[in-house]
Amino acid sequence: MRNDALRRATAAAALGSLLAALTTLTACGGAEHGGADVGKGARTRPVATTDPTRDPTRIPGVADRWQRRVPADSRQVVAVYGKGKDSPNSTVVLYSKRGSTWDRVRSWPAHNGKKGWTTDHREGDNRSPVGVFTLSDAGGVRKDPGTELPYTRSAGFAAPRWWAKSYWHDFDHVIAIDYNRVKGTPPNDPTRPEGEAKGGGIWLHMDHGSGTSACVSLSESAMEYLLRTLDPDRHPVVVMGDRAGLAT
Repeated sequence: MRNDALRRATAAAALGSLLAALTTLTACGGAEHGGADVGKGARTRPVATTDPTRDPTRIPGVADRWQRRVPADSRQVVAVYGKGKDSPNSTVVLYSKRGSTWDRVRSWPAHNGKKGWTTDHREGDNRSPVGVFTLSDAGGVRKDPGTELPYTRSAGFAAPRWWAKSYWHDFDHVIAIDYNRVKGTPPNDPTRPEGEAKGGGIWLHMDHGSGTSACVSLSESAMEYLLRTLDPDRHPVVVMGDRAGLAT
């Protein structure tokens, strides 16, 4: 009898340890954990398309002042929900519009600027700009994975080899965020219509496991999914910022 009780206690302890380990892995993604799981192996996660507690005609967690900036003809929204104003961690959710309803399609862990978010982005501030921006052009070192967006393949996207090796594949695939750039040009076009001080070259790109200079980074599978799914005829935009900033 005592042996049975001992076996049950041992099994319970083992199960508890396993659940704790799984929880840690799910939350892993910052530099303190090495970030390898987020950068190259994070899995795309389908999410429920219905939520009875929300208004299906609105992008969840996004206040009126940002909702109004989503073009009326946009049928695809990539929402980037930052964990906090000064946090490099975020969640990306893809929404697709059918009729007047926004359906939640996919969700991925992601990173943003290493110092968080700002409504007044400046070159070198290491913060991602809060706002609503169109997504019109793509490119990268690797060949086009099958996107409808104009795609420029070029070795010119390659990260400098003096960067840490974990960064070398960041720009294998990129999608330009239309912040201070000329739409209809390759993502690495250096033109800055609002001047150099306002920064630029802000992209969705592949993740290295920690915060970025100002871009939003996702796993390889997430980037390939977005490239294959975003359709210029559906006028995709990104709505991005820290959760508190987007909600007010």
